[in-house]
Amino acid sequence: MRKAMQSNPANHSSTRLRMACTLALTALSLGSTAVYAGHDDAKRDNGYHQPAPCSGTTRLAFKACSKDIWDNYYLELGKCLNESDSADRSVCVKKAKTALNEERQLCGEQRDARHEVCDSIGETAYDPDITPTDFLSPEQTAVNPNPWFPLVPGTTRIYKAGDETITVKVTDNTREILGVNTIEVSDIVTVDDEPVEDTLDWYAQDIIGNVWYFGEIAKNFEDGVLTDLEGSWTGGIDGAKPGIVMEAAPQVGDVYRQEFLLGDAEDMGEVLESYGSKTAPAASCSGDCVVTRDFTPLEPDANERKYFAPGIGNIVTIDLETGDREELVELIQP
Repeated sequence: MRKAMQSNPANHSSTRLRMACTLALTALSLGSTAVYAGHDDAKRDNGYHQPAPCSGTTRLAFKACSKDIWDNYYLELGKCLNESDSADRSVCVKKAKTALNEERQLCGEQRDARHEVCDSIGETAYDPDITPTDFLSPEQTAVNPNPWFPLVPGTTRIYKAGDETITVKVTDNTREILGVNTIEVSDIVTVDDEPVEDTLDWYAQDIIGNVWYFGEIAKNFEDGVLTDLEGSWTGGIDGAKPGIVMEAAPQVGDVYRQEFLLGDAEDMGEVLESYGSKTAPAASCSGDCVVTRDFTPLEPDANERKYFAPGIGNIVTIDLETGDREELVELIQP
């Protein structure tokens, strides 16, 4: 280990002052009001002030997002300093500033979207009571599945969305999460037979008929090479909590969390219709489709309308921003 450098304590205060001034000037040049939270915020976060759970979570997530983007910005500036060519260095700094401003805007949009969620579901802390005896076994679920989200092993649904092919298969595999024996579903996205995403999802149906989402492992690929596991989470790990992906008795206006790992997995669902109609190449529904909207505060512009046919499941998904469609083109049932 390298020996620590010796310093003169008398110089500490002036050094800290210079650092503080540098940070402040950098922040002002980019239009920021503050780089780091002050002592009062730290006191509130440590228990001196207890906000309502949902709004408080929103505030803290915004604070974390704001700090994170500055960390990213300074790291990028550090990389820029190692560009020997001055022109390349200038381009690098400009890109870093542009990225900072875009990320600051996204932090604000995420905050606003989370506030809208709080308005819809209330301020109560999200802490679902997961009692294993309240859930059916995979065998029981296969016999009496939720009609709009049937988890029957051997069922394969193949979808097309532009040049993508999505193959979703309910497997015989199970995994215990939070004491619940969940059902494993394989979800593979390919383009020209090259993998784009290879995901394992875990679901369980409770005794009432609600289908719960307990986690996923998402492998993301680029040019056939694994790049990351972004979006992966497992109930009970690092504060991640299961959510409902399909209610037993969907009612128009219902809004619910489908998953919850703050900053990583915050998908939401909203019931739009309970008597919808839609046609896909492999299936259709006429007045008996449940129609939902899937959205997430993490991507405020992402909105999908989904149609679920009884006895089949999802048959059509429409991106409400682009109009792109994902349609069921083949259904294989055991």
